[in-house]
Order: sequence, then C-alpha cells, then structure tokens
Amino acid sequence: MMRVVSLALGAGVLAASLTVAAQPIGNVEAGREKSQACIACHGAVGASDNVAFPMLAGQHADYLYHALKAYKNGDRQNAIMNGQAAGLSDEDMRDLAAFYAAQTPVLSTPQRGSVNSAE
Repeated sequence: MMRVVSLALGAGVLAASLTVAAQPIGNVEAGREKSQACIACHGAVGASDNVAFPMLAGQHADYLYHALKAYKNGDRQNAIMNGQAAGLSDEDMRDLAAFYAAQTPVLSTPQRGSVNSAE
C-alpha cells in the first residue's frame, strides 16, 4: 500500500513539474522591444563581441530572470546592472529573459571526443 501511495505522489509531482516547465516565462516579442537599453553592452541578440559583457543568447530563461531579480534587489552586485535592473518590473524581467532565451546560443559545450588532441 505504501508503495502505491509513493508512486501516486511521485506521479503527481512529476505532472505538476512538467506543467510548470511548459509555461513560458515571458513574452519574447515584448522582451525584444524592452531590450533596447541592453544592446549597447550585450548586442542586438545578447551576443556581444566584447568579452567584458556576458553572452545572454540562448541562456536558460529561468537563470536570466533570477539574475535580473538578484541585480534589482542587490543580491548580485554590478554597478551597471544594478542600475539597469532597478527600474524593471517583474513582467519586464520575464519578457527580457524570454527574449534572450529564445535567441540562438553562441556558446556551446564541446561533446566528449569532439576536441582534436595534439599529436
């Protein structure tokens, strides 16, 4: 009986997590419009040529959203980003996260065995 209850609870948690994961974090097009202030540092699609600025294109939306929240509330410190995030609403942060997450990633993790070794 305990096993059946555990399986049922596990299935319920899995179903709930899949439902949450399937929901978009924000509006991509609204994020594109709101990203104008970001272009100077991060580039038009979050892929700056300047190594001083992080690549945003293709990052996980949840990560981007929480990073913006941390800049806004001061948990994460950066003179530029704290000021930029200060005026963002929760909806703004969600939309920006959705926009940058929807962009083609410019960085990738090499697959094991794909790096040529020196002979």
